[in-house]
Amino acid sequence: MRKKTKIFKYTLLILVIAVIIGLIIYLFPVIKNLSTPEGQINFKEHIANMGLIGYLTLFGLQFAQIFLIILPGEPIEFLAGMCYGGIGGFIFITVSACIISALVFFTVRKYGRKFVYNFCSEERIKKIENSKLFRNPKKIEYIMILLFVIPGTPKDLLVYIAGLLPIHPIRFILISTFARFPSVVSSTFAGSSLVKGNWEFSLFIYGLTFLIVAIIIFIINKLDKDKTAEEAVKAMKE
Repeated sequence: MRKKTKIFKYTLLILVIAVIIGLIIYLFPVIKNLSTPEGQINFKEHIANMGLIGYLTLFGLQFAQIFLIILPGEPIEFLAGMCYGGIGGFIFITVSACIISALVFFTVRKYGRKFVYNFCSEERIKKIENSKLFRNPKKIEYIMILLFVIPGTPKDLLVYIAGLLPIHPIRFILISTFARFPSVVSSTFAGSSLVKGNWEFSLFIYGLTFLIVAIIIFIINKLDKDKTAEEAVKAMKE
């Protein structure tokens, strides 16, 4: 079973890389001219011509990104913003993340830790799963919110782990969807700004998001007297 899963995982990874390369080749002629109004119109026409295939391709990329864990989410969020605008990209990524997170979560609930071990380090999962911090039903939702908001934590790994922890399914899906907002908003609106040739605004959005998250982390550290956030981040990164 594990061997078949690994074959599937690496096959999916190769397909994702091939699709990304294909998209770059397909869009390169118009991406290089995004600084001009004509180039921006041409780009939108290319995306419009893709129709449903464009949405399915982007959804497939995000599915692989969450499912495989090893792929970063920001480039796909950025691409969604380029293709469908800040608001459209944001809605698309948010809905997709909700669907995919729910699928992974309930699959883990059905098949248990053996399924998780096919995609994640068994030793790492056991260490987190057996941690008193993560087994505490009173704190687990608070911990999940923190880990999804704080930059640098392996958010897609959390989707797998959550299926093994004492957390309500609906609440976790809501947390995993809405706590991604800082990353999704910054990346999709930055991508949208880039299509309009506004590089400065893209950088401004990233800078503003970083500042807001830094303030949130500062407030959390001040209010977090028992060092729950610090312990949770340490446990995830060990």
